[in-house]
Amino acid sequence: MQRLSGWGRTAWTVADVITTNDPQSIREAVYGANDRGVIARGLGRSYGAAAQNAGGRVIEMANESDPLGIDADLDPVSGMLSVGAGVSLDSILRMCVPRGWFVPVTPGTRFVTVGGAIASDVHGKNHHLDGSFGQHVRSMTLLLANGDIVELSPESNPAWFWATVGGMGLTGIILRATIAMLPIESSRVRVETERLANFDAVCEAMSSDGSDDDYRYSVCWVDLLATGSSMGRGVLTRGDHASANEVDSDEPCAYDPRLTVSAPGWVPNGLLNKFSIKVFNEAWFRKAPSKRHVGLESIPAFFHPLDGVNKWNRLYGNQGFIQYQFIVPLDRTDVLRQVIETFSAAGVGSFLAVLKRMGPQNDAPMSFPTEGWTLTLDIAAGIKGLAELLAKVDSMVLDAGGRHYLAKDSHVSPSAVRRGYARLDEWMNTQHEMDPNGVWRSDLARRLGLVEPRRS
Repeated sequence: MQRLSGWGRTAWTVADVITTNDPQSIREAVYGANDRGVIARGLGRSYGAAAQNAGGRVIEMANESDPLGIDADLDPVSGMLSVGAGVSLDSILRMCVPRGWFVPVTPGTRFVTVGGAIASDVHGKNHHLDGSFGQHVRSMTLLLANGDIVELSPESNPAWFWATVGGMGLTGIILRATIAMLPIESSRVRVETERLANFDAVCEAMSSDGSDDDYRYSVCWVDLLATGSSMGRGVLTRGDHASANEVDSDEPCAYDPRLTVSAPGWVPNGLLNKFSIKVFNEAWFRKAPSKRHVGLESIPAFFHPLDGVNKWNRLYGNQGFIQYQFIVPLDRTDVLRQVIETFSAAGVGSFLAVLKRMGPQNDAPMSFPTEGWTLTLDIAAGIKGLAELLAKVDSMVLDAGGRHYLAKDSHVSPSAVRRGYARLDEWMNTQHEMDPNGVWRSDLARRLGLVEPRRS
């Protein structure tokens, strides 16, 4: 038995963990599971308990022993990548970037597996133009609870395909996927950085009727502790892949994502508090250029800055932290303002508060992104009154027609999920069709009522 948590290091539980990528071994592990069921696990980067199964079985799929000898095949002409579900985006980038290809969508970390990226339907800084990860998956191989292996695509059994995209691992175990990669000419990103004085300036700069759609990637860091006329101030970064001509190098696609430092093994609770975060936020805001600036950045620096710090989640101490992410419709900037004001008034800061404008929703019933504004923030789990504060914000979000991201969640209630995801019943019916005996279980699924009690 092994003790597991999500990346937020809260809600630890114990499960029987089996590490394998072999379909027959996975079958045997599923057949031998107890009544608590089975869930697949990648690199454990879901912040809550999506890949935990207290008292049950967890099948660990990640395979990172040889990043350069990974289970992947890239078509150099079409850019179609056939890849094992246990392979990480980190390994894919190491293999594909030097060949002139980039993942079509990446979240804020490259240390997620392909299976996890599909199950969480991850999104990135380009959702307003390119959608989420699932929209670039052309097919997938899925192992069902009865041991059958099926091939799914948007054209072949689309209901099962889209139930698996964003389905949090509760429809089956993804074994393999084919992904349409993005062609690039270099491993550099042309980045435009702009300091914005307040919330109104942030919304104006990122609005769909402005210039934001001229950039493939767009994200804004927001200062949650700023008050008065500076409330909601931010640093907006937008960009696109640089051409070979813009890069002064004989090897424009050279790629080196090395880790630079490691977080210490022990950090006291409270190191990241209102005062230390306020100092950080002030320094980060002042560090940004006062006028619009354009420069070249590496792929790791632009897309995955926190990955440069190994095990950065330890900075919150043993209390852990919550990552809270919600979305509200585009026309509800009033609610977005109200939420930021609420956090500011409570003195609850986050040095990782980021705002993105999202594009239209895809066909997956449980995919989080829909057209609107999404705000993501990290909060130390030990803050007094945090549960009550988040419950207050939950009500604002849900009353506005918004919802919460389940891959990040360790807080919301079953009723909040039902209010936020209008197609939940449709998804549950499909999930029951794919798993009639209730084999796929997780701590997250039990807490939120995503699965019915297991049937024998």
